[in-house]
Amino acid sequence: MNICFYGSGSQKIDSKYTDEAYNLGRAIALKGHCLVFGGGDTGMMGACAKGVHDNNGKSIGIAPKWMADFEPLCKDCETFIYVSSMDERKNKFVENSDAYIISPGGVGTFDEFFEIVTLKKLNLIDDEIIVFNIYGFYDKMFEMIDEMVEKGFLNKPDKIFKTATSIDEIFEYLENE
Repeated sequence: MNICFYGSGSQKIDSKYTDEAYNLGRAIALKGHCLVFGGGDTGMMGACAKGVHDNNGKSIGIAPKWMADFEPLCKDCETFIYVSSMDERKNKFVENSDAYIISPGGVGTFDEFFEIVTLKKLNLIDDEIIVFNIYGFYDKMFEMIDEMVEKGFLNKPDKIFKTATSIDEIFEYLENE
């Protein structure tokens, strides 16, 4: 299975988060899956990729060449797809992925998350989407989504995405669907 991983590339992230991303990458490799990610070599992306590569796993990095001006790109990917824009990048994620894991991140991660959730809500994809809520990172977002449902702006998203607080829970969802 090709598992798309969304997460921050920031180099300022507390190691309690990047350690979880590394362990997730390790599990992806050991279970024989392929990581699809934004190609970054730092932050959550880099930690997950390092976990994959340290355990002889496969990965597909996807990024515009100009992204290297903002953060280092991973050189250990089995395949690296260069694109010209962030929209093209997101389209390539969809073309190359069978499931999605959203880890802690910033504005770019939120953009990727809400786009993939929208695609699923519109029945344009049917892949599993899992929010990896490490140390309650997404609790406030879930509160906001609950309020949107409560006020009628959004239908309850239970069937659109799942939440997990552990790597075991992620793979229970992925392997039992």
